[in-house]
Amino acid sequence: MKNLLFLIILCTITLQSLAQQKDAKTDSLLVEYYQTQRYAEAADYLKKIYPEPVENPKIISQLAYTSNMAGRLPDAEGYYQRLYSVDSNNVATLINIASINSRRGNNPKAIKYYKRILKIDSTNFSVYRQLATLSKTTGDITANLLYLQKANALNPESGDVAYDLSSALILFGQNAQAEKILDRALSADTANILLLDGKAQVCYTLKKYPETISICQKLIDMDAKTSQIVSYKGVSEFNLKKYADCLITFHALDSSQTQSETSHYYMGMSYKALKLDTKAIYYLQLAIDDAISPNTNSYYSEIADCYDRLHLPRKALTAYQRGLTFGELPMVYYSMAAIYDTNLKDTAQAVKYYKKYLTAKKDADKQKNYIDFTEKRIVDLKR
Repeated sequence: MKNLLFLIILCTITLQSLAQQKDAKTDSLLVEYYQTQRYAEAADYLKKIYPEPVENPKIISQLAYTSNMAGRLPDAEGYYQRLYSVDSNNVATLINIASINSRRGNNPKAIKYYKRILKIDSTNFSVYRQLATLSKTTGDITANLLYLQKANALNPESGDVAYDLSSALILFGQNAQAEKILDRALSADTANILLLDGKAQVCYTLKKYPETISICQKLIDMDAKTSQIVSYKGVSEFNLKKYADCLITFHALDSSQTQSETSHYYMGMSYKALKLDTKAIYYLQLAIDDAISPNTNSYYSEIADCYDRLHLPRKALTAYQRGLTFGELPMVYYSMAAIYDTNLKDTAQAVKYYKKYLTAKKDADKQKNYIDFTEKRIVDLKR
């Protein structure tokens, strides 16, 4: 009897030892998978050693985590849903379900679970931040503003939230409040480029030109120069009648930040204010060129062609003439000549525009038939 009892105790000890060895081996292998970020292998390994049905929440949690990290989002959501059915108030589970749905593009479902978290923990900064982002994605700018305000109230020193909130407030015309939000965050991080960028925008909007110039110069000195920052600075200098400074600022744009209609306009106006009219004309003409699409003449040609097909030759000619003010197209001259020739029987005007067509720069090979016809038609009309 004693021998039997001893044998049972020995077997029990041995089994316990084997189980411990298995757990140690399992833990060691999983740690290796995690350290080398081989999450798919970790997930497959866990499924192998813990076949379904799995009811232990800790094991399900491990399966959920590894599946999530492996990018197997449907599997991960399935595991987290099993955990949710056991405890619907577990914040970690809710956060993971919401995050997975957001990654899968199911924003309404993600929002639903994030809101569920707020019912449990109304002071969760990260959740308000996520809801703000999702609301912006879905186009709900009112909700976006509300959640950003909640997040900012919990952590007013968060640069990302302060910047996003100030941008949202500017959209709603609340510029002064946007400035207060930025100032509070900047007091904690005076060199935050994102916040300084936002401050430059709000100061420019509020027409605080000296402060705008100062902030923009600080950003430029920090190698954070953008075309927008240069524009804020240059326009502010112009409005303060610092025309020479305005010109220096806009001339400093490098090749990767090409000049625009705005820069050319203010450069032209600055030269004009300095009574350098030749340069003023040059830059103002560049501003006009920037403002006009290079395809405008083609658009007018298409409109003219439509009028021609509607048998409205006068309107067609007007549209062709407008198009020519934006750039020369040889076929426009030909089309106008044809209208004068065929529809209006105006020989003089027809010859005039046929000749313009012949002297215009064009691909002679591709338009040979038109050229041959035009040359013959001029001869016929002059008889």
